[in-house]
This record gives sequence, structure tokens and C-alpha cells, in this order.
Amino acid sequence: MIKHALNVTREADFAAWYQAVITEADMAEESGVRGCMVIRPWGYGIWERIQRLLDDRIKATGHENCYFPLFIPLSYFEKEAEHVDGFAKEMAVVTHHRLVQKDGRLVPDPEAKLEEPLVVRPTSETVIGAAMARWVQSWRDLPVLINQWANVVRWEMRTRMFLRTAEFLWQEGHTAHATVDEAREETMKMLEVYREFAETCLAMPVVAGEKPENERFPGAVATYSIEAMMQDGKALQAGTSHFLGTTFSSAQGIKFQNAEGQQELAQTTSWGVSTRMIGGVIMVHGDDDGLRVPPRIAPWQIVIVPMLRDTDEDAALIDYCKGLQAKLAKQSALGEPVRALLDLKAVKAATKRWGWVKKGAPVVIEVGGRDMAGGNVSVIRRDRLYREDGKLNSEVQAKDAFIDEAGFLLERIQFGMRESAQARLDANYRRDIDSFDALKAHFEGSGKYPGWVEVQWSKPEGAELDAVVERIKALKLTFRNVPNDADPADGTCIFTGKPAVERIVVARAY
Repeated sequence: MIKHALNVTREADFAAWYQAVITEADMAEESGVRGCMVIRPWGYGIWERIQRLLDDRIKATGHENCYFPLFIPLSYFEKEAEHVDGFAKEMAVVTHHRLVQKDGRLVPDPEAKLEEPLVVRPTSETVIGAAMARWVQSWRDLPVLINQWANVVRWEMRTRMFLRTAEFLWQEGHTAHATVDEAREETMKMLEVYREFAETCLAMPVVAGEKPENERFPGAVATYSIEAMMQDGKALQAGTSHFLGTTFSSAQGIKFQNAEGQQELAQTTSWGVSTRMIGGVIMVHGDDDGLRVPPRIAPWQIVIVPMLRDTDEDAALIDYCKGLQAKLAKQSALGEPVRALLDLKAVKAATKRWGWVKKGAPVVIEVGGRDMAGGNVSVIRRDRLYREDGKLNSEVQAKDAFIDEAGFLLERIQFGMRESAQARLDANYRRDIDSFDALKAHFEGSGKYPGWVEVQWSKPEGAELDAVVERIKALKLTFRNVPNDADPADGTCIFTGKPAVERIVVARAY
């Protein structure tokens, strides 16, 4: 029987397993502030890879990076009623700018109360809209295509590392356009950027589509998302793109003179992904030995562990490993130089090996005196950790042959992880549920991991939609999105009995 590196399995307790992966992989830890985390180097290194790869894609579509303040005047939010209502319960507010000693304690100085409260940025539509109103005067000033990498604060009551924290890191794109068509094209373009990025770089298959009315971003005309299936069958909203129409341009006064000399309101969009993507990577790819990181986003793709024994042979073994590292760095994988690390920490080799297994490094190379003498290396693939007999799958290979094939190996691991996740999504995605009773029976009788269901949908609105939402809430379900590539509707809505106009995904979600 295999003795796994973690003390809890996915099957026994998925939530505890998730937390164990983060802890054992040294990804993040509690910070002392409720809902905020310290992201440790391995976790932040994954975020840096996500930043770099996604930033290249954002810039390739014509956007430029900028930065806006962390603090936003409350009056900016008050201009857009629906937006402020959507975020009101999550806003952190600064009311004073100085502390004083009183009775042995530090308290806000009553004399230092701000004339206007400042909101700690929950999102930046309002402050960026105010800037766009200054920047845009003529149709010649459009489009405005900007993005910022920043942190935001939303005062979550129930938090979980990477998935839902009071403070998190993200990128938020904001654009302004002359026409509805241009703005809608932008919204869908960035949704596709996210879809391609998730599948190509994170090896995480997603379903892209439009959110129903009750799931729209506050103030948006339309919200689109990419949804990923976790190993417990739940959905994770991994990114969103919003067509905002003139909601914010009207509130913030983003007007321009068109080519005919008439004043118009700009059409705006916003879109973003966050460190929540790391949570998705954990739950899509992790196993009972810890994290598994797709090679494209692994800070180190190959980790070399010399089997040091405190003998005269150690110096030669280290030189052998340094030569291996240098040659690997000259190889290419997935369009970039191979990232190889030589781990020379004064820790037992077996401890280092399992440490890197838990971190999810795609390949771990162990090199001992016998390997060096034979010109070999011992290769451990994180995606194929065990042999059929349950023993560790460590394969001895000729060093030069391994170097020559290293790039291809990393590519195979990346694509294999993507294919495995896609197979899981396909196997747990049903399209044959044709009544509410059947929907209820499926989610009540399919065990712990019921997956997703795509059903006929009449797109109800207002009070009718509210009633439908309450029915699925009672089953702990949510509407995810209307897939862009769904088959045409051809029956009746399972919730209203009316003719269906589209198909929608129903699932339990994070």
C-alpha cells in the first residue's frame, strides 16, 4: 500500500486536503490579520509565472499597464448606485489619518478625522472612470486600453487561502470605446485570452460563457466567465470579463465628441483574474502527495538533488550536478529556456526529494555517486510518481540523453496534465437532465462529487428569476454560465416550463 506524503487524502476530506497541500508545499501561511495571507516564495513564484505569461498576452492585444491609488474617495462610489450596493458589505473604509495614545492604548485621533472617507480599493471602475473622463475628449482619444496589476480588499466573512481572502492580488483591465460593437468585441476578446491562458498555461480546461442576470458584476450590462471543474466536482469561477455599457461612463462623465461633432458617452469594459487561479491549480492538479505544478507556471521545472554524504566525493558530485544544471539551462521547453535548480541545502536528500514532491516540481533529479560514475541521473516525474507495484518511480537515464530530451519531457507533462483534467471534466459533465426533479435527484444521489449539469433555460428575469434562484439555492447549487459553445436549446426550461432559449450550467461552487 502506498504511503502518501500528506496525512489527509482528497477522498477523506477535500477541504482539509486543500489546506494541507498549501501548508506542505510552503505556498502560504496565516498573516495574523483575519482573511489575509503571507504568500511564501514557492506560491509567489507561481503567481509571478502567471503574471509574466498573462501580461505578455494582455500587452499583445494592445493594452498598456498603469497604476491607480489604493484609496478611492467614497463619493466616487456614490455616483453609481448599483455598483456601490454590490460591494457595500465588503468595503474597508479609512476614516482617520492619525493615532494618539489614550489610557495606554492607540486610538484614532478625533482631530484627525478625514473630511471624506476613503474606501480601500475593492475594484477600480470608479477611480479609473474618473481618470478616463479627464483623458477622453474626442473620438480620436479612443479606445483607451489599460491594465493594472494590484491588490484589492473585499472584507470576506468566510475566507480560504487563495480562493476567498480579504486581500488578494489580481490584474484588472479597463477600456473605453466609441461604439457598443467595439466594447462587446473587447469583452469577448479578453474572455478568450483568459480561456486560452487557463488551458495552455495552467493546463486547466474551462467552460467560457455568459453569466445569468443574478450573477452579473454590479453595474455590468453583461458578465462573462471562465469556469473550471475542481476534483471534488465543484465549479471555480477563474476569471471574468464585463461589458459595462455606459453605466460607469454616465456616472463618471466619460464623454467624447464624435466625428460628427456630437457628444456621446463612451462604452466601457473591465476584466480580471486573481490569485484565485492558484487555488484552481491546486484543486485541479494536486494529488495525495501534494501539489502538482504544470511546467509552464512552475518556478523551477527541474530540481537537481545531489545525494551528498559528507565525503571527499561530494565536491566532484556537486560539480557534476552544476554541469547538468548549466546544460539544462541551454535547453528549451514550451518556448522558454528550461528552469533548473540545484538544491544544495544542508538537508538529507530524501527529505529534499519529498519536499519537492509536495511542492509539485514537475521533475526531480537525484544524483548519487553511482549515477556520476556511470554518467547517469535518476529521474522522478511528478506526474508519474509511482510504479504499478506502488514503489517510487525513479528511472535511471543517461545524463546526456536526459538533457537532450528534457524540453520534450516537460512538454509531455504539460500536455498530459491538460488532457487528464479535460477527461475528468468530460466524464463529470451531464447534458441529459430534462426536469427539475431529475436535477434534484442527480445532486442528492450522486455521492460526494456530482459534477456539473447543463440544462435547458428560458432566461427568466426579475421576480421569476429570483424564485428560480431560491429553488436551486435550497439544493446548494448555483448557475455558472451559458457556454459559448453549447448546443442550441431545443426544449423547455426545467425551471419555468417555458420554451428554452439557451442552455446553462448548474453546479455547486466555490
